[in-house]
Amino acid sequence: MPATSSNPALGAAVAAPASMPAAPAPARRRLCVPLEPVSARARWLLGLAFFAVFVAAWAVFTLGGFVSPTFLASPVTMVREGWLLFTEYHFAHDIGMTVWRVLGGFALAAAVGVPLGIAMGAWKGVEAFFEPFVSFCRYLPASAFIPLLILWAGIGELQKVLLIFIGSFFQIVLMVAVTVGGARRDLVEAAYTLGAGNRGIVTRVLIPGAAPDIAETLRLVLGWAWTYVIVAELIGSSSGIGHMIVDSQALLNTGQIIFGIIVIGVIGLVSDFAFKAANRRLFAWSTLR
Repeated sequence: MPATSSNPALGAAVAAPASMPAAPAPARRRLCVPLEPVSARARWLLGLAFFAVFVAAWAVFTLGGFVSPTFLASPVTMVREGWLLFTEYHFAHDIGMTVWRVLGGFALAAAVGVPLGIAMGAWKGVEAFFEPFVSFCRYLPASAFIPLLILWAGIGELQKVLLIFIGSFFQIVLMVAVTVGGARRDLVEAAYTLGAGNRGIVTRVLIPGAAPDIAETLRLVLGWAWTYVIVAELIGSSSGIGHMIVDSQALLNTGQIIFGIIVIGVIGLVSDFAFKAANRRLFAWSTLR
């Protein structure tokens, strides 16, 4: 006859199944667990908390007199100068021009770069032909082309759009090529087994499989395009956020400079969220991978 334990707690521990899940850790402790996801609400609160801490530190250093207003305007001064930009200096027009230039150059780069990247990823002969030149151009700073672009296209809108195109195109091509070329071989072999031809492999296996990552690539490169447009507007421009920053620098108006930088960040953040939302709607199935 088997022996039984006289300790009720020990008996309960023995009787409990080994697979019983542990009690969930408190939210504050889960934040310290590596790779542990956080809720959407916690993510928003943490993100807003950082901005609040940043603005508070900025206010302490400027309003407290630790930094001269000549070198760094206070948050209050920045807001006041931003209001003047919109009400007296037609800053909304400058924002519109900058957004148009970014979208124009980026759309042109995506329209040419995505098909070329798909071709390089799908056909190794195409990759061998284009990849050395594209890799070489990828390391060239886009700002170095400004003198040549001014000679070729003047100082109008075409020069700025071409600069954004150059800065974005080669990045898109290589990143898309790597994404398409990394397709799962088992899916390709299964498609051949089911009777797909070479064209069907590209259009029905490689492109659909890489589409979510291609969209993510475009989202990332759009952020880089914003850096190029400001460089383009710093030289030979009569409108745009970059032009306003240059004028403000000549007047030592750090409030307007900071406001222009913040506007760029806000527009970029909004476009990033819009891109993410569009990707989730277009490729909802990719979350199941």
